[in-house]
Order: sequence, then C-alpha cells, then structure tokens
Amino acid sequence: MTELTRRLRTTDAVVVGLSAMIGAGVFAAFGPATAAAGAWLPVALAVAALVAWCNAISSARLAAVYPASGGTYVYGRERLGDLWGFLAGWGFVLGKTASCAAMALTFGAYVAPGHERLLAVTAVAALTALNLAGVHRSLPVARILVAAVIAVLIAVIVAGTSGGLHLSAGGPVVSPWDVLQGAGLLFFAFAGYARIATLGEEVRDPARTIPRAIPIALTITLILYAAVALTLLGTLGPARLAAATAPLAEVGPEWLGPVVRVGAAVAALGSLLALILGVSRTTFAMARGRHLPAGLDAVGARGVPHRAEVTVGVAVALLVLVTDLRGAIGFSSFGVLVYYAITNASALTLRPDEGAPRRWVPITGLAGCLLLAATLPLPAVGAGLAVFAAGAVLWFVRARRV
Repeated sequence: MTELTRRLRTTDAVVVGLSAMIGAGVFAAFGPATAAAGAWLPVALAVAALVAWCNAISSARLAAVYPASGGTYVYGRERLGDLWGFLAGWGFVLGKTASCAAMALTFGAYVAPGHERLLAVTAVAALTALNLAGVHRSLPVARILVAAVIAVLIAVIVAGTSGGLHLSAGGPVVSPWDVLQGAGLLFFAFAGYARIATLGEEVRDPARTIPRAIPIALTITLILYAAVALTLLGTLGPARLAAATAPLAEVGPEWLGPVVRVGAAVAALGSLLALILGVSRTTFAMARGRHLPAGLDAVGARGVPHRAEVTVGVAVALLVLVTDLRGAIGFSSFGVLVYYAITNASALTLRPDEGAPRRWVPITGLAGCLLLAATLPLPAVGAGLAVFAAGAVLWFVRARRV
C-alpha cells in the first residue's frame, strides 16, 4: 500500500487549519449572516462556534485513533460501515471542490473584477503546481498568507474600536430560524479544521499532534471572528452591515479600504491552497479504498499524491468556468455539514479506552450539523440531497458487483 511521508509538526498543522479557516469567508460571510440574524449576529456566531467546536473535538479524537489520510471517510468506514464512510468522502470531495471554486472566484473578483474567471483558473493552476512540489514546501507560503490576513483583521478591529463601539438593536426583525440561518452561513467561515485531520498520514506523532492542533486553530479563529463581528456591528450597525457587500472595507479610514481588499484576495488564496491540499488527500484515500479510480492513489517521487492533486485541480478549474460564487458556497455548506454529521456519529461509537469525548459533544455536534443544514436555501438543500442520493446509488451498484 502506498504511504505518504510524515513531515508536519504541531505548528505546521495549526497553520494548515488557520489557512483553511481564516480565509475569504470572514470577509464575505458577515453581511449575509447579518441579513439573516440582524443584531443577533453574535448569537448566530456563538451557535456556529458551538457546533464547530463539537465537530473539532470529535474530529480530533477520531484522528488520534485513525491517523490516516482521508478524515471522516476513514472514520465513517471504520465506525459506521463502508456506506457511511463513502458518503462522507463523497460529500467532502464534491462539497470542498465547490468551495475551492468559490475561493478561486473570490480571489479573482477582488484582484481583477470582470476577469475573475481567468484569474481564478490561473490561481488554481499555480497552487496545484505548488502542492505538487510537496506539502512541506507549501507551508511557508501558508504561513505568510495567514500572517498577512490576521494582520489585516487586527487593523480593522483596531480602526473600528478606536472611536468606541455603539451596539444597537436596529436592523431587520428576525426569528429563531433566521438566527440559525445566520449560524449556518457563518459556519462556512469556520469549516477548515478538517484539513488537519485529512493530513493525518503526513503528521508526526498524530495521536498527540492532531488533538492539540485542531483546538488551537479553532480557538484562534473564534477569537478573531468574535472581535470582527462586534467591531462590524458596533461601527456599521445591523442594517448597514446587512446591506454591505464588502463590510470590512467600510470600517476605519479611507486608506484602510484598499488594504482590506488586498487582504481579502490574500485570504482567498490561502484558503484555496489549503482546500486543494485537503481535497486531494481525501481523493487519494478514497482511491486507495477503491471507491474512486485506483490510479488516483499513486504517490510521486516527491511523496505527494500527484494524480489526485492534478485531478482535483482540473475539476476546480472546470467548476470555476461554469458556476457562480453563491451557488458554490451553498452547495459546499450542505456537503460539509453532512460530512461533520457523520464525523459526530462516528465519534459516538468511540470507547473510553479510545479517548471517547463526553457524549454530549458528538450528540450536540450531530444535531447542530443537521439543523444548520436544514436552514440553508432550498436550492442548496435540494441539490445536496440529490448528490448524496446519487452517491448512495453508486455505492450500492458497486457493492453488488463486488
């Protein structure tokens, strides 16, 4: 069986998680989330954070037991059965491929409006080539991108709070369902810590490293997001924030706006880098399990799954040419939430001697994922259900042939 090289330390794994989470979502998600949740945005953020934290704990405990490439594709197969593992991998690969397209389009839109598709395809090709050089060589780039984005977010927070915050209860009237919808939209900005688990076969001492790296990355992200949310509400107000297309660029002095736009482009690039990395590893694991074409499980001379990398890069480039940003995000969110629902269901089967989390953690995560998935727009839910149904049919056809 082909094996990957273990090179990543705790700090490397944290950087991978941060580069996936602190991406374009933080620059784009707060406006639509506020349009849904209004002044209750902090509550929506807390709900999204709670679900994300439960998912992270379940992922970390499972990754320590199964330190192999593939994440929940592996956990579902081992704990729930082959079908559930396949559906997790199926949802992750398709959903995150759509997310890659969304990040590429976001990058293109910020850098060259009107030519975003061409620039997005160029970015996908360049980052795929970078990942082909080896994950250890892409990490220095990820560190630079993460540092730049965090610096921009801190600048926005400082500029917005320098004159004091003025929180108000203005804006649209919302219901509890609206708040949950806001949480579902914000969850898209959190979904990235799974990238650490999907790299389990390339992490040194995974039983110790992964359970440490996932909570660290998520905690840093939550602190930044909470500060940004309060800053936006306190400076723009709920109504203005809900209507803003680039809310972070409207905070602070005029000179900060262009800086924020550059930061958003850098963030999209960082997310795209980590997303291509994670999707290719799950594709590699599914091919090794014979749920995808066997040729995709090849490992090149540099110790990377080069055929999976190229296949994912081509798929993302094709999606960039045929989809739009909103559709890609909605479909991706549904796939990711179902993926984490299977993660939590798998964690429920862990025994105490395997490091099982407290039962309320995976139960809350499972219920939260299903609830937030239900709040997504109907087209996204319908398309997601159709894709998972198609995946189940493919699995049954394959099972009958084996």
